[in-house]
Amino acid sequence: MKFNTTKDVLLKGIQGVQAAINTKSTLPILSNILLDATTDNLILTTTDLNIGMVSTIPIKPSVAGSITIPAKKFSDIIKELPDTEQILVSVKKNNLVNIDCGKNTFKIMGLPKEEFPQIPELKSAGSIVMEQKKLKQMIALTGFAVSHDETRYVLNGILFVVRATHIRLVATDGRRLAMVEEKMQLPKTLERKFIVPTKAASELGRILADEGDVKITLGDNQVAFEAGSTKLVSRLIEGEFPNYEQVIPKEVKDKVILSKEAFLAAIKRVALFTNPDSLAVKAEFFKDKMVLSKSAPYLGEARVEVEAEYKAKEFSVGFNPEYLIDLLRVIDQEKVNFEVSDSEKPGVVRIGDEYIYVVLPMQLG
Repeated sequence: MKFNTTKDVLLKGIQGVQAAINTKSTLPILSNILLDATTDNLILTTTDLNIGMVSTIPIKPSVAGSITIPAKKFSDIIKELPDTEQILVSVKKNNLVNIDCGKNTFKIMGLPKEEFPQIPELKSAGSIVMEQKKLKQMIALTGFAVSHDETRYVLNGILFVVRATHIRLVATDGRRLAMVEEKMQLPKTLERKFIVPTKAASELGRILADEGDVKITLGDNQVAFEAGSTKLVSRLIEGEFPNYEQVIPKEVKDKVILSKEAFLAAIKRVALFTNPDSLAVKAEFFKDKMVLSKSAPYLGEARVEVEAEYKAKEFSVGFNPEYLIDLLRVIDQEKVNFEVSDSEKPGVVRIGDEYIYVVLPMQLG
């Protein structure tokens, strides 16, 4: 195998697949990156056996072939090479890889391709094609709400619901729920539900761009996402996702309308007085204003008043401020319609017919 390219091109390919490298695995091959030089492309592949990532670099190798080499060491070497020189990578006898760039030469031991786990090619009757930008937004609007409790493994990912009229993403940790929907016309034969693990969803959000389409192909227990020159293949979480629709409250008439930026700034200020043993922030609703407050024993207290459009009854409710901060950081609305009606019922934020966020109240000390 032999090819030459520039630092920027090679580094972009490496960074596109680095997330799937398992540096803690007892299998040394999983710490490696597979370089596959074909007649038309250089293909880089990594896997941790749960997700696999493939990046295609459009260069013409002078000699076809394959090798796997330690991914971190290869990446570190390429990062330190000069920007102005061409990089020549060649494989010698006994899997020895030479990296030459101007007056710099490195030799690194590789392992043969045959030891590297194969990334499955999914066979499917059809695929879903949608805008990368739209799917990226949908992941951002839901991914923060997934559970990190490994005992509730079906919640450790994002639920994809594919229907003939729409595609929906749902995430919940049992204390909050985020759901976003995109209207689409799809064949009924593609209708299904599947749960994409958190790591795969996070990496997918990272590789998706603001232009172009993403192709989604579903296998029996795996899913593939192809976006531009990068492909991500992931195992699916097996199990039954909870009935999320039954926990979404009906829309209430009396809403609290707030400036998003003022709401976010106020919560962040009051949250400074929370601690692991006392998370709840008090939200009080009065005519034309909301008051957020938090009292911390032996520390002090915070109180922030926020203008609001509200005319209904006065009441107070407790919320985990981080659950509201997470939401307000990812939505781009100037005004937030916050549905709250009493201290026992969840708070809800809806954006049109496309997005719903539900957060359960907390008991105030």
